Amino acid sequence: MVDIDKKDGPADAPRPGTAPMAIKAIPVRHYGRYISAVVALALLVTIIYAFSQGKINWGAVPDYFFDDRILDGVGKTLLLTALSMAIGIVGGIVLAVMRLSKNPVTSSIAWSYIWFFRGTPVLVQLMVWFNLGLVFEYINLGPIYKDYWSSFMTPLLTALLGLGLNEAAYMAEICRAGLLSVDEGQTEAAHALGMSHNKTLRRIVIPQAMRVIVPPTGNEVINMLKTTSLVSAVQFYELLKQAQDIGQTSGSPVEMLFLAAAWYLILTTVFSIGQFYLERYYARGSSRSLPPTPFQRLKANLTSVGRPKGVSA
Repeated sequence: MVDIDKKDGPADAPRPGTAPMAIKAIPVRHYGRYISAVVALALLVTIIYAFSQGKINWGAVPDYFFDDRILDGVGKTLLLTALSMAIGIVGGIVLAVMRLSKNPVTSSIAWSYIWFFRGTPVLVQLMVWFNLGLVFEYINLGPIYKDYWSSFMTPLLTALLGLGLNEAAYMAEICRAGLLSVDEGQTEAAHALGMSHNKTLRRIVIPQAMRVIVPPTGNEVINMLKTTSLVSAVQFYELLKQAQDIGQTSGSPVEMLFLAAAWYLILTTVFSIGQFYLERYYARGSSRSLPPTPFQRLKANLTSVGRPKGVSA
């Protein structure tokens, strides 16, 4: 039983005018985290040790890292990524509108396009475009254009058609999902206020749909950057093709593949940072507080080092 003081209440209660005693919280120890961290570090050390045993000329990587041919390949990779994504985005918007059309003909054409290009590997599509010269000697567009197929279908055009048309099928589904995510009541309200269909799309639907469209589009850009490595099969000299040629002439084929992988990692990291800030921009108004930037997280972690838990700056 609790000892009750008739005047002051319970014996263990704080007396008037005194501060309450601080509760000493003991954090729960998560031993599984420590074990998993030790296992992960052990696997990392094992992998590093295994690679250190191979006859790899690591010095060749920095020697050719900024070689003119490698930099030219990086530039062509970025160019191909930008142009292919432009074709994919424009084509995806058109296909998305066609899919949402009430006209069964246009809707069926868009569905068939998406079904075909999503159902066949992009490498097969590239090889088909590259080898069409075996069955078509000329390309004849009447009074507009006529030439040998081999002169018309250059490696750059082959890469753009193979990557851009394939990307349009994926972007069509992304754009369609974004447009469908906007409540129909907002479109009806805009029409009731006298807004035209085009102005409703531009002012009401598209700005809200961008919150759904932007994140997967950023992933598609990063994926497109890596997919450009496939065009080395059609003799387009992007990053991987240049690295392979240097590896054959220098006698360091594996080292040049590591070099190409390092460049891809750098480019995808830069694109990922850009995607983060773009998503953060379109997240305004949809959440009470924006997610912290990587620099804000780093600053918070550095300022919290050595500070007891629960104590703010």
